[in-house]
Amino acid sequence: MERFVDRDVELDQLTDCYDSGTAEFIVVYGRRRLGKSELVRQSIDDRDDAVYYQAVESTAPNQLEQFVDTATARFPALRNVRRDWEALLEALGEEDAIVVIDEFPFLIEEDDSIPSRVQRVWDTKLRETGMTLVLVGSSISVMEDKVLSGSAPLYGRRTATIDLKPLDVADARQFFPEYDPETAITVWSIYGGTPHYLQTIDRDQPLGTNVQQAILSERGLLYSEPEFLLRTELRQPNTYFSILRALAHGRRTPNEIAGMAGVDSGSLSTYLQKLRRLRLVERHIPVTESPTSSKRGRYRIAAPLFRFWFRFVYGNQDQLRIVGNDSYDKLVAPDLADYVSPLFERLCQRALPDLVDRQFRDVGQWWFKEHELDVLGLTNEGLVAGECKFTSQPVSEGVLADLERTTSEVRWPEGPADEETLYVLFSRSGYTDDVTNVAGTRDDVQLFELTDLISRSGSS
Repeated sequence: MERFVDRDVELDQLTDCYDSGTAEFIVVYGRRRLGKSELVRQSIDDRDDAVYYQAVESTAPNQLEQFVDTATARFPALRNVRRDWEALLEALGEEDAIVVIDEFPFLIEEDDSIPSRVQRVWDTKLRETGMTLVLVGSSISVMEDKVLSGSAPLYGRRTATIDLKPLDVADARQFFPEYDPETAITVWSIYGGTPHYLQTIDRDQPLGTNVQQAILSERGLLYSEPEFLLRTELRQPNTYFSILRALAHGRRTPNEIAGMAGVDSGSLSTYLQKLRRLRLVERHIPVTESPTSSKRGRYRIAAPLFRFWFRFVYGNQDQLRIVGNDSYDKLVAPDLADYVSPLFERLCQRALPDLVDRQFRDVGQWWFKEHELDVLGLTNEGLVAGECKFTSQPVSEGVLADLERTTSEVRWPEGPADEETLYVLFSRSGYTDDVTNVAGTRDDVQLFELTDLISRSGSS
Protein backbone atom coordinates (compact mmCIF):
# COMPACT_ATOMS: atom_id res chain seq x y z
CA MET A 1 0.00 0.00 0.00
CA GLU A 2 1.25 3.50 -0.87
CA ARG A 3 2.43 5.51 2.13
CA PHE A 4 1.18 9.07 2.52
CA VAL A 5 3.62 11.34 4.35
CA ASP A 6 3.31 14.98 5.45
CA ARG A 7 1.13 17.22 3.21
CA ASP A 8 -0.94 18.28 6.25
CA VAL A 9 -0.89 21.91 5.14
CA GLU A 10 -2.15 21.04 1.66
CA LEU A 11 -4.83 18.69 3.00
CA ASP A 12 -6.08 21.39 5.35
CA GLN A 13 -6.15 23.89 2.50
CA LEU A 14 -8.24 21.56 0.32
CA THR A 15 -10.61 20.70 3.17
CA ASP A 16 -11.15 24.38 3.98
CA CYS A 17 -12.10 25.01 0.36
CA TYR A 18 -14.49 22.05 0.27
CA ASP A 19 -16.24 23.30 3.41
CA SER A 20 -16.33 27.00 2.51
CA GLY A 21 -19.90 26.95 1.18
CA THR A 22 -18.90 29.08 -1.81
CA ALA A 23 -17.60 28.25 -5.27
CA GLU A 24 -13.93 27.25 -5.18
CA PHE A 25 -11.58 26.78 -8.12
CA ILE A 26 -8.35 25.05 -7.08
CA VAL A 27 -5.29 24.36 -9.22
CA VAL A 28 -2.88 21.64 -8.05
CA TYR A 29 0.30 21.22 -10.06
CA GLY A 30 3.97 20.30 -9.76
CA ARG A 31 6.59 17.93 -11.09
CA ARG A 32 5.61 14.35 -11.84
CA ARG A 33 5.71 11.67 -9.12
CA LEU A 34 5.29 14.10 -6.20
CA GLY A 35 1.98 12.64 -5.04
CA LYS A 36 -0.55 15.14 -6.44
CA SER A 37 -3.07 12.41 -7.26
CA GLU A 38 -2.69 10.78 -3.86
CA LEU A 39 -3.10 14.16 -2.18
CA VAL A 40 -6.44 14.91 -3.81
CA ARG A 41 -7.65 11.33 -3.35
CA GLN A 42 -6.84 11.52 0.34
CA SER A 43 -8.67 14.84 0.60
CA ILE A 44 -11.97 13.37 -0.70
CA ASP A 45 -11.57 9.90 0.75
CA ASP A 46 -14.49 10.11 3.19
CA ARG A 47 -16.78 12.33 1.11
CA ASP A 48 -19.90 11.26 -0.74
CA ASP A 49 -20.20 14.49 -2.74
CA ALA A 50 -16.95 14.13 -4.71
CA VAL A 51 -16.18 13.02 -8.25
CA TYR A 52 -12.58 12.05 -8.99
CA TYR A 53 -11.82 11.67 -12.69
CA GLN A 54 -8.39 10.50 -13.83
CA ALA A 55 -7.97 11.74 -17.40
CA VAL A 56 -6.07 9.51 -19.80
CA GLU A 57 -4.42 9.94 -23.16
CA SER A 58 -7.37 9.08 -25.38
CA THR A 59 -9.70 10.68 -27.90
CA ALA A 60 -11.87 13.56 -26.76
CA PRO A 61 -15.14 11.54 -27.07
CA ASN A 62 -13.63 8.70 -25.01
CA GLN A 63 -12.45 11.12 -22.34
CA LEU A 64 -15.91 12.65 -22.09
CA GLU A 65 -17.58 9.24 -21.90
CA GLN A 66 -15.22 8.11 -19.13
CA PHE A 67 -15.98 11.30 -17.19
CA VAL A 68 -19.70 10.61 -17.52
CA ASP A 69 -19.23 7.05 -16.24
CA THR A 70 -17.25 8.30 -13.24
CA ALA A 71 -19.65 11.14 -12.42
CA THR A 72 -22.85 9.11 -12.76
CA ALA A 73 -21.50 6.49 -10.37
CA ARG A 74 -21.74 9.20 -7.70
CA PHE A 75 -24.63 11.24 -9.14
CA PRO A 76 -26.92 8.90 -11.17
CA ALA A 77 -29.14 11.76 -12.35
CA LEU A 78 -26.32 12.90 -14.65
CA ARG A 79 -27.27 10.11 -17.05
CA ASN A 80 -30.03 12.39 -18.31
CA VAL A 81 -27.68 15.31 -18.94
CA ARG A 82 -26.40 16.16 -22.42
CA ARG A 83 -22.94 14.71 -23.13
CA ASP A 84 -21.13 18.02 -23.04
CA TRP A 85 -18.53 19.32 -20.61
CA GLU A 86 -20.38 22.55 -19.88
CA ALA A 87 -23.74 20.86 -19.32
CA LEU A 88 -22.21 18.19 -17.09
CA LEU A 89 -20.25 20.68 -14.98
CA GLU A 90 -23.35 22.86 -14.65
CA ALA A 91 -25.35 19.87 -13.40
CA LEU A 92 -22.61 19.01 -10.89
CA GLY A 93 -22.61 22.63 -9.78
CA GLU A 94 -26.30 22.32 -8.94
CA GLU A 95 -25.31 19.45 -6.64
CA ASP A 96 -22.58 21.59 -4.98
CA ALA A 97 -20.25 18.71 -5.86
CA ILE A 98 -16.48 18.47 -5.49
CA VAL A 99 -15.13 17.70 -8.96
CA VAL A 100 -11.49 16.67 -9.36
CA ILE A 101 -10.09 16.40 -12.88
CA ASP A 102 -6.66 14.80 -12.60
CA GLU A 103 -4.15 15.23 -15.45
CA PHE A 104 -6.19 18.06 -16.95
CA PRO A 105 -3.47 18.58 -19.63
CA PHE A 106 -4.56 15.28 -21.28
CA LEU A 107 -7.96 16.85 -22.00
CA ILE A 108 -6.36 19.98 -23.44
CA GLU A 109 -4.12 17.92 -25.73
CA GLU A 110 -7.21 16.42 -27.39
CA ASP A 111 -9.43 19.50 -27.26
CA ASP A 112 -7.76 22.86 -26.80
CA SER A 113 -11.15 24.55 -26.37
CA ILE A 114 -11.62 22.89 -22.97
CA PRO A 115 -10.14 25.77 -20.89
CA SER A 116 -12.40 28.30 -22.62
CA ARG A 117 -15.45 26.12 -22.11
CA VAL A 118 -14.66 25.59 -18.44
CA GLN A 119 -14.15 29.35 -18.10
CA ARG A 120 -17.53 30.04 -19.70
CA VAL A 121 -19.52 27.66 -17.50
CA TRP A 122 -17.63 28.86 -14.43
CA ASP A 123 -18.44 32.51 -15.15
CA THR A 124 -22.08 31.98 -16.12
CA LYS A 125 -23.22 29.14 -13.86
CA LEU A 126 -20.77 27.77 -11.32
CA ARG A 127 -19.54 30.92 -9.63
CA GLU A 128 -22.80 31.26 -7.68
CA THR A 129 -22.88 27.61 -6.50
CA GLY A 130 -21.15 25.78 -3.67
CA MET A 131 -19.16 23.64 -6.11
CA THR A 132 -15.43 22.99 -5.79
CA LEU A 133 -13.55 22.38 -9.06
CA VAL A 134 -10.03 20.98 -8.71
CA LEU A 135 -7.75 20.83 -11.76
CA VAL A 136 -4.60 18.73 -11.33
CA GLY A 137 -1.67 18.61 -13.72
CA SER A 138 1.89 17.29 -13.98
CA SER A 139 2.77 19.05 -17.21
CA ILE A 140 3.96 22.31 -15.68
CA SER A 141 4.27 24.04 -19.05
CA VAL A 142 0.66 23.20 -20.02
CA MET A 143 -0.71 24.17 -16.61
CA GLU A 144 1.15 27.48 -16.69
CA ASP A 145 0.26 28.31 -20.29
CA LYS A 146 -3.37 27.14 -20.34
CA VAL A 147 -4.51 27.65 -16.75
CA LEU A 148 -2.24 29.97 -14.75
CA SER A 149 -0.78 32.53 -17.16
CA GLY A 150 -2.26 35.96 -17.69
CA SER A 151 -3.27 35.07 -21.26
CA ALA A 152 -5.01 31.81 -20.27
CA PRO A 153 -8.85 31.72 -20.43
CA LEU A 154 -9.01 30.53 -16.81
CA TYR A 155 -6.72 33.23 -15.48
CA GLY A 156 -8.12 35.02 -12.45
CA ARG A 157 -10.74 32.36 -11.71
CA ARG A 158 -8.81 30.20 -9.27
CA THR A 159 -9.40 30.73 -5.57
CA ALA A 160 -6.48 28.57 -4.42
CA THR A 161 -3.26 27.19 -5.88
CA ILE A 162 -1.18 24.30 -4.58
CA ASP A 163 2.27 24.12 -6.15
CA LEU A 164 3.33 20.77 -4.71
CA LYS A 165 7.01 20.52 -3.78
CA PRO A 166 9.25 17.55 -2.90
CA LEU A 167 9.38 16.41 0.74
CA ASP A 168 12.19 17.76 2.87
CA VAL A 169 14.71 15.31 4.29
CA ALA A 170 13.01 15.09 7.70
CA ASP A 171 9.67 14.08 6.15
CA ALA A 172 11.33 11.82 3.57
CA ARG A 173 13.00 9.97 6.44
CA GLN A 174 9.63 8.55 7.45
CA PHE A 175 10.10 6.14 4.54
CA PHE A 176 13.33 4.79 6.09
CA PRO A 177 13.29 5.59 9.84
CA GLU A 178 15.78 2.83 10.68
CA TYR A 179 18.62 4.48 8.75
CA ASP A 180 21.15 6.55 10.72
CA PRO A 181 21.45 10.31 9.95
CA GLU A 182 24.38 9.91 7.55
CA THR A 183 22.59 7.24 5.56
CA ALA A 184 19.37 9.26 5.62
CA ILE A 185 21.12 12.28 4.09
CA THR A 186 22.69 10.02 1.48
CA VAL A 187 19.28 8.53 0.65
CA TRP A 188 17.79 11.99 0.20
CA SER A 189 20.76 12.93 -2.02
CA ILE A 190 19.93 9.99 -4.29
CA TYR A 191 16.13 9.73 -4.23
CA GLY A 192 15.25 13.31 -3.30
CA GLY A 193 11.91 14.10 -1.72
CA THR A 194 9.76 12.43 -4.37
CA PRO A 195 7.32 10.01 -2.68
CA HIS A 196 7.08 7.72 -5.71
CA TYR A 197 10.83 7.11 -5.60
CA LEU A 198 10.99 6.79 -1.82
CA GLN A 199 8.28 4.11 -1.99
CA THR A 200 10.76 1.77 -3.67
CA ILE A 201 13.02 1.66 -0.59
CA ASP A 202 12.94 -1.55 1.40
CA ARG A 203 13.71 -0.22 4.87
CA ASP A 204 14.94 -3.65 5.98
CA GLN A 205 17.71 -3.65 3.34
CA PRO A 206 20.95 -1.61 3.33
CA LEU A 207 21.04 1.50 1.16
CA GLY A 208 23.45 -0.13 -1.30
CA THR A 209 21.09 -3.04 -1.88
CA ASN A 210 18.18 -0.67 -2.51
CA VAL A 211 20.11 1.45 -4.98
CA GLN A 212 21.47 -1.64 -6.73
CA GLN A 213 18.04 -3.22 -7.14
CA ALA A 214 15.96 -0.13 -7.93
CA ILE A 215 18.30 2.14 -9.92
CA LEU A 216 21.38 0.28 -11.17
CA SER A 217 19.74 -2.98 -12.25
CA GLU A 218 18.09 -3.22 -15.66
CA ARG A 219 15.06 -4.72 -13.91
CA GLY A 220 14.95 -1.89 -11.35
CA LEU A 221 11.81 0.18 -10.95
CA LEU A 222 13.77 3.42 -11.40
CA TYR A 223 16.40 2.23 -13.89
CA SER A 224 14.73 4.03 -16.82
CA GLU A 225 12.69 6.57 -14.86
CA PRO A 226 14.54 9.79 -15.82
CA GLU A 227 14.75 8.74 -19.47
CA PHE A 228 11.03 7.88 -19.51
CA LEU A 229 9.99 11.21 -18.00
CA LEU A 230 12.24 13.22 -20.30
CA ARG A 231 10.90 11.44 -23.38
CA THR A 232 7.39 12.17 -22.10
CA GLU A 233 8.10 15.89 -21.79
CA LEU A 234 10.53 16.53 -24.67
CA ARG A 235 10.22 15.80 -28.37
CA GLN A 236 13.97 15.54 -29.08
CA PRO A 237 15.58 14.71 -25.74
CA ASN A 238 19.11 13.69 -26.79
CA THR A 239 20.59 17.18 -26.49
CA TYR A 240 18.92 17.59 -23.10
CA PHE A 241 20.48 14.29 -22.01
CA SER A 242 23.94 15.63 -22.88
CA ILE A 243 23.33 18.85 -20.96
CA LEU A 244 22.06 16.99 -17.88
CA ARG A 245 25.04 14.66 -17.99
CA ALA A 246 27.40 17.67 -18.04
CA LEU A 247 25.59 19.17 -15.06
CA ALA A 248 25.69 15.86 -13.18
CA HIS A 249 29.46 15.74 -13.69
CA GLY A 250 29.99 19.13 -12.08
CA ARG A 251 29.83 21.54 -15.00
CA ARG A 252 28.15 24.69 -13.70
CA THR A 253 28.72 27.68 -15.98
CA PRO A 254 27.22 27.97 -19.49
CA ASN A 255 30.66 27.66 -21.10
CA GLU A 256 31.52 24.55 -19.08
CA ILE A 257 28.14 22.94 -19.83
CA ALA A 258 28.26 23.74 -23.55
CA GLY A 259 31.82 22.42 -23.80
CA MET A 260 31.11 19.03 -22.25
CA ALA A 261 27.67 18.60 -23.82
CA GLY A 262 28.88 19.53 -27.30
CA VAL A 263 26.15 22.16 -27.62
CA ASP A 264 26.55 25.52 -29.32
CA SER A 265 26.79 28.08 -26.54
CA GLY A 266 24.40 30.37 -28.39
CA SER A 267 21.55 27.86 -28.26
CA LEU A 268 22.32 26.50 -24.78
CA SER A 269 20.10 29.02 -23.00
CA THR A 270 17.03 27.76 -24.85
CA TYR A 271 17.64 24.20 -23.64
CA LEU A 272 18.40 25.34 -20.10
CA GLN A 273 15.26 27.45 -20.03
CA LYS A 274 13.15 24.42 -20.96
CA LEU A 275 14.82 22.27 -18.28
CA ARG A 276 14.25 25.02 -15.74
CA ARG A 277 10.60 25.17 -16.68
CA LEU A 278 10.34 21.43 -16.08
CA ARG A 279 11.96 22.10 -12.68
CA LEU A 280 14.76 19.68 -13.43
CA VAL A 281 17.44 22.38 -13.52
CA GLU A 282 17.79 25.54 -11.47
CA ARG A 283 19.93 28.64 -11.82
CA HIS A 284 21.49 30.12 -8.71
CA ILE A 285 23.60 33.20 -8.12
CA PRO A 286 25.75 34.54 -5.28
CA VAL A 287 23.27 35.28 -2.51
CA THR A 288 24.43 38.90 -2.20
CA GLU A 289 23.49 39.68 -5.82
CA SER A 290 20.23 40.57 -7.56
CA PRO A 291 18.47 37.67 -9.36
CA THR A 292 17.41 40.01 -12.16
CA SER A 293 20.76 41.68 -12.85
CA SER A 294 23.46 39.17 -11.87
CA LYS A 295 25.54 37.80 -14.74
CA ARG A 296 27.27 35.18 -12.60
CA GLY A 297 24.61 32.49 -12.59
CA ARG A 298 25.48 28.83 -12.22
CA TYR A 299 23.28 25.87 -13.06
CA ARG A 300 22.61 22.60 -11.27
CA ILE A 301 20.19 19.70 -11.44
CA ALA A 302 17.35 20.30 -9.02
CA ALA A 303 16.01 16.73 -8.79
CA PRO A 304 18.45 14.43 -6.93
CA LEU A 305 17.42 11.20 -8.71
CA PHE A 306 18.11 12.82 -12.08
CA ARG A 307 21.49 14.01 -10.84
CA PHE A 308 22.34 10.51 -9.59
CA TRP A 309 21.10 8.83 -12.77
CA PHE A 310 23.04 11.11 -15.10
CA ARG A 311 26.16 10.71 -12.95
CA PHE A 312 26.14 6.92 -12.54
CA VAL A 313 23.69 5.34 -15.01
CA TYR A 314 23.42 7.35 -18.23
CA GLY A 315 26.20 6.35 -20.60
CA ASN A 316 27.35 3.60 -18.19
CA GLN A 317 24.66 1.02 -18.93
CA ASP A 318 27.10 -1.42 -20.55
CA GLN A 319 29.48 -1.20 -17.61
CA LEU A 320 26.63 -1.66 -15.13
CA ARG A 321 25.57 -4.76 -17.03
CA ILE A 322 29.09 -6.20 -16.97
CA VAL A 323 29.73 -5.46 -13.29
CA GLY A 324 26.24 -6.66 -12.38
CA ASN A 325 25.31 -6.97 -8.72
CA ASP A 326 28.58 -5.36 -7.61
CA SER A 327 27.83 -2.09 -9.43
CA TYR A 328 26.98 -0.12 -6.31
CA ASP A 329 30.10 -1.25 -4.41
CA LYS A 330 32.50 -0.83 -7.32
CA LEU A 331 31.11 2.07 -9.36
CA VAL A 332 29.08 4.20 -6.94
CA ALA A 333 30.42 3.79 -3.39
CA PRO A 334 33.96 5.11 -4.15
CA ASP A 335 32.52 8.41 -5.44
CA LEU A 336 29.50 8.64 -3.17
CA ALA A 337 30.83 11.20 -0.65
CA ASP A 338 31.91 13.46 -3.52
CA TYR A 339 28.46 13.05 -5.09
CA VAL A 340 26.58 13.82 -1.85
CA SER A 341 28.68 16.84 -0.88
CA PRO A 342 26.91 19.52 -3.01
CA LEU A 343 23.51 18.24 -1.91
CA PHE A 344 24.70 18.24 1.69
CA GLU A 345 25.46 21.93 1.22
CA ARG A 346 21.90 22.55 0.01
CA LEU A 347 20.50 20.82 3.09
CA CYS A 348 22.69 22.99 5.32
CA GLN A 349 21.46 26.13 3.57
CA ARG A 350 17.81 25.12 3.99
CA ALA A 351 18.23 24.17 7.63
CA LEU A 352 20.12 27.33 8.62
CA PRO A 353 17.10 29.53 9.49
CA ASP A 354 15.82 26.79 11.82
CA LEU A 355 19.20 26.38 13.50
CA VAL A 356 20.29 29.99 14.01
CA ASP A 357 18.20 32.47 15.97
CA ARG A 358 18.35 35.42 13.59
CA GLN A 359 15.97 37.16 11.20
CA PHE A 360 17.06 35.93 7.76
CA ARG A 361 16.59 37.88 4.56
CA ASP A 362 18.07 35.20 2.30
CA VAL A 363 20.29 32.11 2.40
CA GLY A 364 22.38 30.58 -0.35
CA GLN A 365 25.92 30.21 -1.65
CA TRP A 366 28.43 32.94 -2.38
CA TRP A 367 31.39 33.09 -4.70
CA PHE A 368 33.67 35.71 -6.22
CA LYS A 369 36.74 34.89 -8.30
CA GLU A 370 38.61 32.17 -6.36
CA HIS A 371 36.63 32.73 -3.13
CA GLU A 372 33.60 30.60 -2.29
CA LEU A 373 31.33 29.99 0.70
CA ASP A 374 29.15 26.88 0.95
CA VAL A 375 26.57 28.72 3.02
CA LEU A 376 25.92 32.43 3.43
CA GLY A 377 22.92 33.80 5.27
CA LEU A 378 21.97 37.46 5.11
CA THR A 379 20.34 38.56 8.37
CA ASN A 380 19.25 41.76 10.06
CA GLU A 381 22.18 41.32 12.47
CA GLY A 382 24.82 40.59 9.81
CA LEU A 383 26.28 37.67 7.89
CA VAL A 384 26.05 33.99 8.84
CA ALA A 385 28.89 32.26 6.98
CA GLY A 386 29.24 28.50 6.86
CA GLU A 387 31.40 25.64 5.65
CA CYS A 388 30.01 22.13 5.03
CA LYS A 389 32.24 19.07 5.18
CA PHE A 390 30.84 15.69 4.12
CA THR A 391 34.18 13.96 4.61
CA SER A 392 35.45 11.05 6.69
CA GLN A 393 37.79 13.33 8.66
CA PRO A 394 36.70 15.54 11.59
CA VAL A 395 36.73 19.28 10.93
CA SER A 396 39.73 21.11 12.37
CA GLU A 397 40.41 24.70 13.41
CA GLY A 398 42.09 25.31 10.07
CA VAL A 399 38.71 25.04 8.34
CA LEU A 400 37.34 27.74 10.64
CA ALA A 401 40.33 29.97 9.92
CA ASP A 402 39.79 29.55 6.15
CA LEU A 403 36.11 30.34 6.61
CA GLU A 404 36.91 33.58 8.43
CA ARG A 405 39.40 34.64 5.74
CA THR A 406 36.95 33.93 2.91
CA THR A 407 34.11 35.72 4.67
CA SER A 408 36.24 38.87 4.90
CA GLU A 409 36.02 39.05 1.07
CA VAL A 410 32.22 39.30 1.07
CA ARG A 411 30.74 42.66 0.15
CA TRP A 412 27.14 43.22 1.21
CA PRO A 413 26.21 46.90 0.89
CA GLU A 414 22.71 46.38 2.30
CA GLY A 415 24.03 44.89 5.53
CA PRO A 416 23.54 46.55 8.93
CA ALA A 417 26.08 49.15 10.01
CA ASP A 418 26.97 47.33 13.24
CA GLU A 419 27.32 43.98 11.52
CA GLU A 420 27.92 40.87 13.63
CA THR A 421 29.25 37.92 11.61
CA LEU A 422 28.43 34.43 12.86
CA TYR A 423 30.50 31.44 11.68
CA VAL A 424 28.82 28.01 11.41
CA LEU A 425 30.35 24.65 10.59
CA PHE A 426 28.53 21.51 9.47
CA SER A 427 30.36 18.20 9.68
CA ARG A 428 29.66 14.60 8.76
CA SER A 429 32.46 13.27 10.99
CA GLY A 430 32.52 15.59 13.99
CA TYR A 431 35.19 18.05 15.08
CA THR A 432 38.73 18.01 16.43
CA ASP A 433 39.34 19.15 20.00
CA ASP A 434 40.90 22.44 18.91
CA VAL A 435 37.84 23.68 17.00
CA THR A 436 35.51 22.37 19.71
CA ASN A 437 37.47 24.38 22.28
CA VAL A 438 37.33 27.50 20.14
CA ALA A 439 33.56 27.17 19.73
CA GLY A 440 33.27 26.80 23.50
CA THR A 441 35.01 30.12 24.13
CA ARG A 442 33.51 32.22 21.31
CA ASP A 443 29.88 33.20 20.88
CA ASP A 444 30.35 33.87 17.15
CA VAL A 445 31.08 30.21 16.26
CA GLN A 446 28.52 27.38 16.17
CA LEU A 447 29.07 23.71 15.29
CA PHE A 448 26.38 21.44 13.85
CA GLU A 449 26.10 17.67 13.40
CA LEU A 450 24.13 15.60 10.91
CA THR A 451 21.35 15.05 13.45
CA ASP A 452 20.67 18.80 13.41
CA LEU A 453 19.88 18.63 9.68
CA ILE A 454 17.68 15.57 9.95
CA SER A 455 15.52 16.81 12.78
CA ARG A 456 15.18 20.45 11.76
CA SER A 457 15.64 20.53 8.00
CA GLY A 458 14.06 23.39 6.13
CA SER A 459 11.50 22.91 3.36
CA SER A 460 12.77 21.28 0.18
